[in-house]
Amino acid sequence: MPKRVDHEERRTQIAEALIQVAGRRGLHAVGMRDVAAEAGVSLRLVQYYFETKEKLLFYGLQHLTNRFTARVGARLAAVGPDPGPRATIEALLLASLPTDQESRTFHLLYSSYSILSVTDGALAAQPFIDSPDAAENALTGLLEGAQAAGLADPGTDARTEAISLLAMTATMGTSILVAQRTPDSAIAVLRHQLDRIFTASGHITPDARQRTDTNTCP
Repeated sequence: MPKRVDHEERRTQIAEALIQVAGRRGLHAVGMRDVAAEAGVSLRLVQYYFETKEKLLFYGLQHLTNRFTARVGARLAAVGPDPGPRATIEALLLASLPTDQESRTFHLLYSSYSILSVTDGALAAQPFIDSPDAAENALTGLLEGAQAAGLADPGTDARTEAISLLAMTATMGTSILVAQRTPDSAIAVLRHQLDRIFTASGHITPDARQRTDTNTCP
């Protein structure tokens, strides 16, 4: 009796191969033949599942996003059952900094896809992310909740601060990739900004002082 093929498992196998090759060579330099060789399957099989390189790249990024989401979830779970808004925001932002091989690959491929999609119409036609404002909205909600609870400076605009934190984290992530700064120095800058936000009447709040071993690890 022929073995039943798990098509989702095969797609995941190919997506993992894409991530590995692209992490070593850069997204722009990866072809479907390279991915097939990395996955140990035929080029015809890769074409059967994805048809075009653009569809393969998009699926690979979706897979990478799922892995990143799981990474964030694990970091939040390690913080504890009731971490508070400061620790939650810190965990979310630290998870996106390229401090190990997986997070470096995530940052590199997402940045590469963004740049390539500017000039590649086929890539631009693929939805980059399903909800582009999801992170911004989540951070805004956490900051607004902290302000309402007296844990953050009420004089700041929550959405502007959320946008600033995300932009700063993305930029520092790139600076880590090109060895302009170390992960530790980037984390110090991030925490400096959070200390500024999480104040009440000019004093750092108890929630702002909260630190865990998980937060200090990449």
